[in-house]
Amino acid sequence: MTRYGYFLASEEHEPLELVRQAKLAEEAGFEALWISDHFHPWLDEQGQSGFVWSVIGAISQVTSLPVTTAVTCPLVRQHPALVAQAAATSALLTGGDFTLGVGTGEALNEHIVGGPWPPAEQRLEMLEEAVHVIRELLSGRLITHHGRHYTVETARIYSTPELPPPVYMSGFGEKAVKLAGRLADGYICVQPDADFVRLYRDSGGGDRPVQGGLKVCWAPDEAQARKTVHRLWPNDEIPGEAAQLLPLPRHFGQLAGLVSEDMITAPCGPDPAVHAAGIRAYTDAGFDEVYVGQVGPEQDGFFEFYAEQVLPRLREAGP
Repeated sequence: MTRYGYFLASEEHEPLELVRQAKLAEEAGFEALWISDHFHPWLDEQGQSGFVWSVIGAISQVTSLPVTTAVTCPLVRQHPALVAQAAATSALLTGGDFTLGVGTGEALNEHIVGGPWPPAEQRLEMLEEAVHVIRELLSGRLITHHGRHYTVETARIYSTPELPPPVYMSGFGEKAVKLAGRLADGYICVQPDADFVRLYRDSGGGDRPVQGGLKVCWAPDEAQARKTVHRLWPNDEIPGEAAQLLPLPRHFGQLAGLVSEDMITAPCGPDPAVHAAGIRAYTDAGFDEVYVGQVGPEQDGFFEFYAEQVLPRLREAGP
């Protein structure tokens, strides 16, 4: 059966509001949570960017839902040793219901500590080494690692869960998806692409879980909902590698000026069939879990709408 989760947008909502939304998601019948890990928002208009590890700690005390980071970059801004410690603590606080989602990140968040932004091929190489370091440290053993990209000197994480959290990997290019198939315990993608799912499974992923996510906007008026998405998340429609390469929210704002309102593809408005169709694009492509994020301020109405009209429709239709 498909699992339906809620996508907490750290870029759009301040930390206490994210905690409130997590509680509402559980009450509405969502079964899991995604939460983004950013230093900057994509756009200044989004306006937020809390520290994800603190927010996960708070969420763990008010809901029983599993939590996945979607996604953390353990390459530059956050050393893999510190990510391992944060993941271990998050797993303990959630009672073992934590998944570390990782990816190669964006210059938007990673450039802040200085130095060049590595090319994609090198970032994949760094990610493979980082995941190795994280898994070694999550064992609770004393670790020394002198690798090509990372050094860990006689380090041990003392507060570790009985079972280490799984590590999922995001990817939207052939090399990244193949690495995920070989390396990760699950695959993450924000495009309903059946070819990526198939490639992940054929590259070693087998029957491991595949998670997908999308933005939607419930509002009583479809036109208003579309305007809200166009104001807050036009960056989702920017194609190509810009999302990995641009360093500041204002740069995304400049490109977002090229995105017209009629280019918005997120399900918008009050029709449950429209929202269900957007989610079914992922299940039809072979995703096991789908995470839905509400854009804009109408959070309470969204949760009521999904609890009463969308989630029952999806579950009645089956996997």
